[in-house]
Amino acid sequence: MSHSKVTSAEVAALAGVSQSDVSRVFTPGASASPKTAEKVRKAARELGYRPNVLARAMVSGKSRMIGVVVAYLENQFYPDVLEKLSSAFQAEGYHVLVFMANNTSGNIDSIVDEILDYQVDGIIAASVALSSELTERCRAANIPMVLFNRSQDDPSMSAVTSANFEGGYKAAEFFVQNGHRKIGYIAGWEGASTQRDREAGFVHGLRDAGIELHARTVGNFHMDQARQAARDMFAKDAPEAVFVANDHMAFAVLDTLRYELGLRVPEDVSIIGYDDVSMAAWPSYDLTTVRQPANRMVAETVEIMLSKIENIETMPRKVEIDGPLIVRGSARVTKD
Repeated sequence: MSHSKVTSAEVAALAGVSQSDVSRVFTPGASASPKTAEKVRKAARELGYRPNVLARAMVSGKSRMIGVVVAYLENQFYPDVLEKLSSAFQAEGYHVLVFMANNTSGNIDSIVDEILDYQVDGIIAASVALSSELTERCRAANIPMVLFNRSQDDPSMSAVTSANFEGGYKAAEFFVQNGHRKIGYIAGWEGASTQRDREAGFVHGLRDAGIELHARTVGNFHMDQARQAARDMFAKDAPEAVFVANDHMAFAVLDTLRYELGLRVPEDVSIIGYDDVSMAAWPSYDLTTVRQPANRMVAETVEIMLSKIENIETMPRKVEIDGPLIVRGSARVTKD
């Protein structure tokens, strides 16, 4: 049995078309008549032909691959976003490669060579820290980068986030309007712009109502640390309401309060999270939370990336998309 690969020339001969016709049929964005495309695909199926994507990338200089760097996938928000990003780019003829990195600039710098080795056409950094050296290397290589669910002060960097400050402010408004006065906050990783902006909006909202933050601990966006943060916060002079910097931590906080500390939610303490992942609506959590509009965030990210691939000189954009506070059963509502 022969193990030699079927060539485009063989497909062209069987289909009765030119080799360039075969190339056009299998090149995203290229045009071929429906009749030609049908003949070529029929011949390709009969021969078992698949185009050599890597060879095409070497010739064209375009891999049609987008590198997505994520810090962790435990948070349900990111698997959902990755699925949406992959589907959106696939509809445009691109494919996503996922690279894992920790929440430190050094770790991301250490894998950038691996990312660049794949000749990706662009990089999306989802909730990870970036160093100035990394951004300069990508800029020198003419590889566009877009930050997702993170932002940086660098004016040359494009970023797409939810309106984190406004989201934090909405959480504060809700607590105040519903009679809460001893209010705590469980922070995420303090190197993240999302954490910084959510907390800033929350504290600002409390101060506008004449209230100072009663308690603060740090969960670093990890469940086990969020559990300990809840224990520490409720060890003395416990708050009556807590804003948790994301849903992933809020689930751990809810479980700790209910099943370890014996508190009732929302009767004894109200909880608000941030993201509105699908688990937030489960009856066991019924979490009041600020929604991150993931579909709109992904659409903006894809649009910016494709524009930058077409023209690397495209002006950078920083996009913030407002999301509503979704009221469920984990936060007490004062009845009139």
